[in-house]
Amino acid sequence: KSIFQINTIKMLRLFQNPSIRQAAQTNIKLYQRRALSAKSNPSLLAGDAGHKATHLHHHLTTLLAVSFPLYLLTPASYIDGTVDKTLGLVVSTAIAGHSWIGLNYVATDYVPKISKGLVGPARVVTALMGVVTAVGLGKVAVNEKGGVRGAVKGLWRPVGKKD
Repeated sequence: KSIFQINTIKMLRLFQNPSIRQAAQTNIKLYQRRALSAKSNPSLLAGDAGHKATHLHHHLTTLLAVSFPLYLLTPASYIDGTVDKTLGLVVSTAIAGHSWIGLNYVATDYVPKISKGLVGPARVVTALMGVVTAVGLGKVAVNEKGGVRGAVKGLWRPVGKKD
């Protein structure tokens, strides 16, 4: 017999002991608890609650990963004017929604460790941050020269010297 077969037989004999089997099952049950964000009655502020929110978050991630680089790399002559503003608003909304849902996951995971009573106020703060993000990026997309693309590209442009 190989060493693998001998070890397998020893493990099977070990788990035939009822007290060891019960301890192993108890340990497994400790790690199989329900996720905190899977409430059946979520509030409107709970952006991470439920199956649909998870799918939306994953779709927003995919949308941003694919569309944002394409938006930045498309020549300005192809998407000037209204098209640029519309795409900027789509990207702004996706960024705001993605960050709001992601911050709700953070609040669900970490705020109860401090105080369970702070979960509601944390959700209000994340919603306000999402609204401020959407309004701010939306304003940049519509009003600023170059829109969101100009703002992002401006991060890598050298600043002109003032006399």
